Amino acid sequence: MGLIVLGLGMVITGAVLRRTLVVVTVRGGSMEPTYRDGERVLVRRGGRCAVGHVVVVRQEADGHSSPTPGQAVAAVGTAHEWMIKRVAAAAGDRPPPGALPGPYATGGPVPPGALVLLGDNTHNSYDSREAGYFPTTHVLGTVIRPRPGRRKKPT
Repeated sequence: MGLIVLGLGMVITGAVLRRTLVVVTVRGGSMEPTYRDGERVLVRRGGRCAVGHVVVVRQEADGHSSPTPGQAVAAVGTAHEWMIKRVAAAAGDRPPPGALPGPYATGGPVPPGALVLLGDNTHNSYDSREAGYFPTTHVLGTVIRPRPGRRKKPT
């Protein structure tokens, strides 16, 4: 009986972890040198996004991620890609200079429900400098660490 309960507990724990943790493979060089193409990272679903956190975020198939200035919710689409970016500013924060394109660069704080996201590789990153705000509803989760034994060696 004790073995069955232990086994059932392990199954339930595994199911809960699969709902809260996900392994994501980095594609592209927008986060180099922090994360390299092909590297796998562990992501905690949901949670609060804070400046400095690295997040996995959905980009709509049309290439747009931004709501219009002053809005924080964008239309929900079904076709999307996932990107990995660093939070540069969250709701209420002032975005760093140059972090937003013209219509978004008002000098005011980030609106509720929005994030300013930047890639670590500034010369090779599609991020808020082009897209403007990213809705917090598009965030899959926060990177908590590289997956052990999966970090690729620099070439």
